[in-house]
Amino acid sequence: MHPALTNTHHRPWPLPNGSWLLRQQWLNLAFIHWEIDYQDLRQRIPESLEIDLFDGKAWIAIVPFDMKGVSLRYFPTISAISNFPEINVRTYVIRDGKPGVWFFSLDVPSRFADWAARTFFNLPYRHGDVKIEAKEGVFHYTSQIGEDRFDARYRPEPSDTAFGKNSFEEWCTERYCLYCQSNKGHLYRTEVQHRKWPLQNAEIDIRKNSLLDRFQVGERHPSLLYSESIDVVAYPPERII
Repeated sequence: MHPALTNTHHRPWPLPNGSWLLRQQWLNLAFIHWEIDYQDLRQRIPESLEIDLFDGKAWIAIVPFDMKGVSLRYFPTISAISNFPEINVRTYVIRDGKPGVWFFSLDVPSRFADWAARTFFNLPYRHGDVKIEAKEGVFHYTSQIGEDRFDARYRPEPSDTAFGKNSFEEWCTERYCLYCQSNKGHLYRTEVQHRKWPLQNAEIDIRKNSLLDRFQVGERHPSLLYSESIDVVAYPPERII
């Protein structure tokens, strides 16, 4: 059994029928959130999706992390195409009672990952100069894709933190599907499975960030989250419209 499937009691709905398609491991994640103007966000999201709010506010996030062991089921991992850093920009939506994630961009240095995700998962991946460096417990992420740049260093605090069931921290992380739209306008849901997020507080120094320049964002949320490692499986995308 894949490690992601050893514990499922925390899921808000049952696992999908059928077999998972893709496995991966996510490492050294940071979750950085800003409030975003609801009307600005609404015009960017398909009308068939409800925007998920917390305390009546809409939120957008930048999530840098390191992908390892990305591979189809039964296929071996190949370091050159299975391991790469990623920085994504995302928000939160709901459809059919299933809260999930909507991505505006997913930036990677891997041309193969860019092509595969766009072709088979309808995700807005972008190829560019994305790097991670780790030294003495500090993670330094940088990216440059066209005019979009990101440069930040973050340091996790030493121990895991328990957050309440109705907390912002659980609301923004405990999501078990993502939504996307094809070039033909069809809406898809991709279910994912992993254990409950192990989270730590963190400190961050953002030196450059133009990833959100095209959005109407407000103040950054005071909660900065870090997660060291989580194993993930993804199921085949399901067309829902």
